[in-house]
Amino acid sequence: MVHESLVGFSKEDYEALASYRSAIRRAVRESEEAARSVGLTPQQHQLLLAVKGQIGRDWACIGDLAESLQIRHHAAVGLVDRCEVAGLVCRARGVRDRRQVRVLLTPKGETVLDRLARHSQSELDRLRTGLTVAA
Repeated sequence: MVHESLVGFSKEDYEALASYRSAIRRAVRESEEAARSVGLTPQQHQLLLAVKGQIGRDWACIGDLAESLQIRHHAAVGLVDRCEVAGLVCRARGVRDRRQVRVLLTPKGETVLDRLARHSQSELDRLRTGLTVAA
C-alpha cells in the first residue's frame, strides 16, 4: 500500500532528494580526503577556500570566515592561528580602517589551494551533472 506524504512529496521527489544529498556527501568526503592528502585538515582547506572565494576581494575578515564556515568567531580565530603557524595565511591591517584585520593567503596557501581546486574541478563537474540529472 502506497501512502501519500503529508507534505506532498512524491516518491520521485524523495529519490531526487536522496540523490542530491548523496552527491553532496560524496563531494564533501572526497574533498576531505584530498585535503588530508596534502597535509591539511578539512577545516583548513575550507578556510583557504573561504578566503580566496570572497566576492570582489582576495582577503577575508574573521567574521566573514566564521560566517562562511558556520563556526563561532573564537573558533575562526583559532583556525586562522593554526593556518598562520602552518604558513598558509597571514594577517594584515586594513588599508582604510587600521582596526580591521584581514586574512590573506600566503604563496604556500595559494599553491596548496590551487592543487586542491584542480582536484575539485572534476568533483564539481560530477556534482553539477548529478544535480542536473536529479532535477
